[in-house]
Amino acid sequence: MSRSPGKVYLIGAGPGDPGLLTLRGRQLLSEADLVLYDYLVNPRVLEQARGDAELVCLGRHGHGRIMSQTEIHQRMISAASEGKTVARLKGGDPAIFARTAEETAALEAAGIEYEVVPGVTSAQAASSYSGIPLTHRDAASCVAFVTGQEGEEKGGAALDMAGLARFPGTLVFYMGVTKAAEWSAALVAHGKPGETPVAVVRNASLPQQMTIVTKLANLPQVLDEQKVRPPAIIIVGEAVTQRTSLDWFASRPLFGRTVLVTRPRHQADSLVDRVSDLGATVLVQPAIKITEPADWTPADAAIRELASFDWLVFSSANGVHFFLERLTHHGVDLRALGHARLAAIGPGTADALAEYHLHADRQPEEFRAESLAESLLPEVKGKRVLLLRASRGREVLAETLSAAGAEVHQAVVYQSTDVTTADADVVAALREGRIDWITVTSSAIARSLAKLFGDDLRKAKLAAISPLTAGVLSELGYQAAAVGSPYTSEGLVQAILDTESRQQR
Repeated sequence: MSRSPGKVYLIGAGPGDPGLLTLRGRQLLSEADLVLYDYLVNPRVLEQARGDAELVCLGRHGHGRIMSQTEIHQRMISAASEGKTVARLKGGDPAIFARTAEETAALEAAGIEYEVVPGVTSAQAASSYSGIPLTHRDAASCVAFVTGQEGEEKGGAALDMAGLARFPGTLVFYMGVTKAAEWSAALVAHGKPGETPVAVVRNASLPQQMTIVTKLANLPQVLDEQKVRPPAIIIVGEAVTQRTSLDWFASRPLFGRTVLVTRPRHQADSLVDRVSDLGATVLVQPAIKITEPADWTPADAAIRELASFDWLVFSSANGVHFFLERLTHHGVDLRALGHARLAAIGPGTADALAEYHLHADRQPEEFRAESLAESLLPEVKGKRVLLLRASRGREVLAETLSAAGAEVHQAVVYQSTDVTTADADVVAALREGRIDWITVTSSAIARSLAKLFGDDLRKAKLAAISPLTAGVLSELGYQAAAVGSPYTSEGLVQAILDTESRQQR
């Protein structure tokens, strides 16, 4: 294969759960200039792409124009010929009903270098996430993957239904819902017992997963009655009877719930991952943006005078990151902090300091400004204190320390601004009552959410990170259904779990 300026990576994105993307797939996706992706690819997988990468959805049936296979070939070849790195992102595994052979043939004919990166195929996910084994030493010693829809342009014989009816193992049908009446009847007509167990697993590995167990003869009726639509995997065979009694996936405490995370995007991942692990569908709509301050002058002046400060006080993890990165910008390293003692408002801020190998000398038991100020009172009389803060926020810390005799200086090290336009899909989901919980992790986020969503905010339960944040919500006319204790992300999640548990009793 002759080399070309660019390269194409045909990457299996897995069945839906973003955690099932392989490490190799994630690495290559983060390096791509152009990402061509199937509509079944989870949007959270796309978050692994570079911020400046071009993302192109290839279309979805019933939702506008679908890019033809020839167009996909041309787009890959054209971009690679221009020296671009192309990620062709496919749902599931590229080798299973994904037309990869056609794409590699087109790339080879054009002299474009490529690599195929395997992914978890949907049959494996449907099996593992529903507790239904594809093989079993007593029930099935082999498994066959079968397409429920053959290409109209295909020449030659169709599926050998007589052979499949005699197959001594598990049959797994991909894309089999819309033609189920035809292929199930054909199996029965060729001798497959109508009593054969069947499982339908829809949205495998996603929080919306649904599993239906029936019999082969009843399959079309069940699909029609329950209005099952693609994507779904259909498992046919005695292995279905070996389904585990414990449904580990659907029994997670937030399964079936939808949670809206409203933190700034760069801070959302840990909360998103935690809630997702508990089974929830997670939407992300940042309520505020965190950026560099409009004017670095006060912070830069403080950096020049670092040696004169006795205490550096951080009221957020954002303050830690922006301030210490500003030190680096000026060619100053951590030795400049050697004289000062460090105070953090809570464990998240202390953890941010620890990322730079710094230890917080003071952290209050209660994670709020009043408690931080109280813990510092015995230490600050006659001392110079530098508060490293956001562009907006309460003045209680500065006022309390000044009243105690400290010489307080403040430097804004990051800008906090409201997001003024919400994602249309999130707006629709909230308005239609499809969001169960909204996380509110600061007073600024509470105020921004009130402006973003107005009365629609009452259509979901609000989870506040602290009594202070719950109080701000109350002032705005909204009541928190859950309040974190301790005032951390984990405390917030536990409050949601406790509320859910009480409501289910």
